[in-house]
Amino acid sequence: MKFDKSRKLYERSMNSLAGGVGSSVRMSEQPVPLFFERGKGSHLYDVDGNDYIDYVLGQGPDVLGHSPDFLLDAVSLGMQDGQILSGQHEKEIHVSEMIQQIVPSAELVRYGNSGSEIVQAALRLARGYTGRNKIIKFEGQFHGWLDSVFYSHAPSLEDAGDYNSPSPVPSSAGIAQGTAADLLILPWNNIEVLKTCLDGYYNEIAAIITEPIMCNTNSILPKPGYMEEVRRLCDELSIVLIFDEVITGFRVGLGGAQELLGITPDLSTFAKAIAGGFPLSMLAGKRDIMNLIADGTVWHGGTANSNLMAMSAAEATLSKLMENDGAVYKHLYSMGNILMDGIRDIARKHEIDVLIQGPAPAFCMSFTNSEEITDYRSHKLNVDNEKYRRFVEGMLNKGIRLMERGMWFTSAAHTEEDVQKTLAAADEVLAGF
Repeated sequence: MKFDKSRKLYERSMNSLAGGVGSSVRMSEQPVPLFFERGKGSHLYDVDGNDYIDYVLGQGPDVLGHSPDFLLDAVSLGMQDGQILSGQHEKEIHVSEMIQQIVPSAELVRYGNSGSEIVQAALRLARGYTGRNKIIKFEGQFHGWLDSVFYSHAPSLEDAGDYNSPSPVPSSAGIAQGTAADLLILPWNNIEVLKTCLDGYYNEIAAIITEPIMCNTNSILPKPGYMEEVRRLCDELSIVLIFDEVITGFRVGLGGAQELLGITPDLSTFAKAIAGGFPLSMLAGKRDIMNLIADGTVWHGGTANSNLMAMSAAEATLSKLMENDGAVYKHLYSMGNILMDGIRDIARKHEIDVLIQGPAPAFCMSFTNSEEITDYRSHKLNVDNEKYRRFVEGMLNKGIRLMERGMWFTSAAHTEEDVQKTLAAADEVLAGF
């Protein structure tokens, strides 16, 4: 692989774009932030002529692959009627009715444009509904980059402090002082620690917000009974349970992780896969809570909300995901399971300790001798991130694009040929470890 053109464009970009990139997430890409010309199906093509089988998929949104023709056609047709109308249109109703059919918590919905902003709407609504201020958030989980929740996403253990009562650690400079005052940070997957916290603060807590599957750290599933007990405690103490399904929504199943786990939250946030790669987010919730938005008690707005391009993309994406008795999901799980089993076999062959965990459409690969990773601290203490970065760079040089944090996303466009090429590349790279 050659990266000369990407390197030159990156140097040029540094003169006009802060850091040379459009998102801080892209700054760490090695050997250089790549510049792409196009994406099609399961492949990306960069300015140097390199062809990659892509498991990043736009950080998850491209559940149907890059640039599927039916999706582009739907958006092109939809935008003939306008872009931003600052008014209602029937497509918005149709998409909402589709979502009511498939998402357990979606009695009423509202739309935005990004996961970060829709999380803020959920938190405001929970506070408005309960009349309380405090929010419980878990270490290693990410709910957007805005000040009120951008804490303890990937803290050092020294800064995080005591396991049972972690300190809120800001994830960036410049976060407004005082924003941590209403945050309670806890370890995930430990119901006893949660109960202790609730004993002290239950009458001050508006909401518990959680990734139902911890995709931002090791794709960790909840322990048996954990999420059921969280649901019970929220009911008992009149606390709003919020599922952040920005990653899991419409990816791990048609109804998201809440359908997969059989737990219905009070509110849930979606983005990424909902529109197949076009910018759209959604707040879904129970009618009695969402009615506070409906009657104007809790204010929610946005100039670009429900724009015709995004809603056309959502309508086309959801229609495809609902087709043929979930054929897309059968494919996502089939490709993902072949990858997961294949990587395990290759690692054993080379006598390398590797852990693969999570659901097949959004699984995580880690270099560790642990049998499972159950929370942020077990990840931080036991996973060799440097070794994984070496693996990512080795795979990139063989035409396979992966995320440095270990997540693999599969799409409807990935083929068995893609998967076998990926496993052959992994075999060669791991042979050198």
